[in-house]
Amino acid sequence: MKHMAGSSQRGAALLAAMLTVALVATFAAGALWQQWKSIEVEGAERQRTQARWLLTGALDWARVILREDARAGDASAPTDHLAEPWAVPLQEARLSSFLAALPDGTGNTIDDEKFARHVLLSGAVSDLQGRLNVTNLIQGEQLDGKAMLAFERLFDALSIPPAQLNLLAQGLLAAQKQTSNSPLMPQRVSQLSWLGLSPQAVQALSPHIALLPTRTAVNLNTASVQVLYASVPGLSMSDAQRLVQQRERQHWTSVDAFQKAWGRPINLTDTHSVNTQYFEVLGRLRMPQTTLQERSLVQRDNQEVKVIWRESGSLQ
Repeated sequence: MKHMAGSSQRGAALLAAMLTVALVATFAAGALWQQWKSIEVEGAERQRTQARWLLTGALDWARVILREDARAGDASAPTDHLAEPWAVPLQEARLSSFLAALPDGTGNTIDDEKFARHVLLSGAVSDLQGRLNVTNLIQGEQLDGKAMLAFERLFDALSIPPAQLNLLAQGLLAAQKQTSNSPLMPQRVSQLSWLGLSPQAVQALSPHIALLPTRTAVNLNTASVQVLYASVPGLSMSDAQRLVQQRERQHWTSVDAFQKAWGRPINLTDTHSVNTQYFEVLGRLRMPQTTLQERSLVQRDNQEVKVIWRESGSLQ
C-alpha cells in the first residue's frame, strides 16, 4: 500500500511539473507573440511616419518648382504651358538614389537602408485650369449659361448622357441651398457622385474637370483637346486637335495669339487665359506591401504658393 501511495504521489508531482512547464511555455509564447506584435506595429508605424514625411517632401518639391517658375516668368504677362519644368513628372525612382544624392551626405546615415532601397517615389504636377471648373456652373443662385453649354459639349464629346449633366447641375443648386434635405456640397471631383452622377460618368469626366474654390478661366496652353473643343464656342474637334498640335511647337503668349491661330475673332477674354493659379500635386510612394498616395490642391498667387487641401491614402 505504501509503495502504491508513493507511486501515486510521484505521478501527481510529475503531472504537476508537466502542467507547470506547459503553463510557463504558454506564458512565454504569449509574451513572445506580444513582443513580436509590438515590434511589427512599431515598424509599420515608423514606415507610415517615414512615408508621410516623404510625401510632404514631394509636396514641398512641387511648391518650390511652382515658386521658381513664377519668379522666372514675366510678371506683367505670365504664361503657363506644358514645356515648363513643373509639367515634367518625377518618374518613379528608388528612394535610396535620392538620399545618396543629398549634398551633405545625410542619406548614408539612415537607420533603415533596406527600406530606402525597396521604396519607389514618383510625383507629378497638373494644371487644374486646363480643365472645366464645376464651380463655374453656378453664378449666384442660378446656373451659368455659358458654362452649361461648355459642359454640354464636353458630355457629348465623352458620350455621357445629358441626363447626367442635369443631375449634376440640379444637385449643385440643391447643395448650395444648404437645407436639411439638400445633399452635401462636394469638395472633390470624386464626390460628385453625391449629386447623382454615376461612377462611370465620374471616371470619364475626372481627367477633364476640376472642382475649385472659385470661378476660373480655362488655360489655353494646357487644356486637352476635349476641353478646348467644349470650352471654345464654335470650335470643331478637328480644329481643337490641330491647335493642340500647333501648341506643342509653340505655346500661346496671349489669348489673342490663340484667336489668331484659330482664325476666328471670338471674344474669349472672360472665359480663357494663358496662365494658372490652381495646380494639383500628386505624390506616390510604392513600397513592397502597399502604395501610398497623396493628392494636394495648391494655389499660386504671384510667388506665394499655399496648400488648399491635402488627402492621402493607401491604394492597395
